[in-house]
Parts: sequence; C-alpha cells; structure tokens
Amino acid sequence: MVRYNEIRQGEVAVAAPEPSDAGLTFIGQIHTPWSDRMKTPRQGRQDGPICKLEIFEPWVPALRGLEKFSQVEVLYWLHRSRRDLVLQSPASDNKVHGTFSLRSPVRPNPIGTSLVRLVGIEGNMVMVQGLDCLDGTPLIDLKPDRCQFTPIAPSQPGDFETSQ
Repeated sequence: MVRYNEIRQGEVAVAAPEPSDAGLTFIGQIHTPWSDRMKTPRQGRQDGPICKLEIFEPWVPALRGLEKFSQVEVLYWLHRSRRDLVLQSPASDNKVHGTFSLRSPVRPNPIGTSLVRLVGIEGNMVMVQGLDCLDGTPLIDLKPDRCQFTPIAPSQPGDFETSQ
C-alpha cells in the first residue's frame, strides 16, 4: 500500500471486532531510513540500505548462532496500517482482490515479513539488507531462512497422513 487511508472504487471496509490480546511480545524495534509510508519501498531489495534490528533485553541471548545464516526472515508489526479492508484494489492493476490474496500491509493482523540478507551482528543490533518498513516498526520475531533447513522426514510410514 503506497497510499494513506482513501478507499478506491470496489474496495470494502468493515467494522472490525475489538482486538483481543494474543499475548504478542515485541522483541525489538526496526531502524530504517524511511519515516513516510509514501517513500518506503513496496518490496525490500537485497541490495537496499543497511537497516538495523535493535533487539531488546531479555531477548539478546537469543541471537546466538544467527550469524551462521546468510538470510533471515524478519516478522514485524505494521503499526500504522489500517485493519478494516476485506476487498482491496491495488493501484498496480485496478482490480478488486480479497485481502488474503494480496501482500498488502492492510490486513486484520498487520504482520509484515521480509526475507533479508544478514550483514552482521554487533551486540544487540542486527544489520540487514532488504527491509521495506518504517523506522520505529515493532519487531515480532527473527527466523533463519527455512530454505536453509532440510525438511524432516517421517520417522515411520503414515506419520504425515491425515485422517479423512
């Protein structure tokens, strides 16, 4: 979304239910060069500016071992996003889509994800390239890129089968 709170033709906003606490804990804060949504890139680029993930205590020891990975998935809370659109009309195609079929930041639970390049770690600061969020964005979690892990095979035949 590279717009503020306007509603385009065909878009539908709903009165969302009152939020309930899911027990979400922000583990840090993201520092980027962008303070305006209109100037923030739509998708992060691996050759973009170096951004910093500030990890708060008591979560700093959880960084141990992260340096082994070249790419990290960053999950963050899009704290300035609206949360009420169920149908959206992106400027890129002017067609109406359901929110869950888009990567738009406008969602009932505005969780953003970016696969970023890990540049380095210094104390409680993780330097990355490839983010596309505002300065001050709350950090939810960090995970190594799942493509760097081998899928777990079933320990015995039928372990992953579902009943019908």
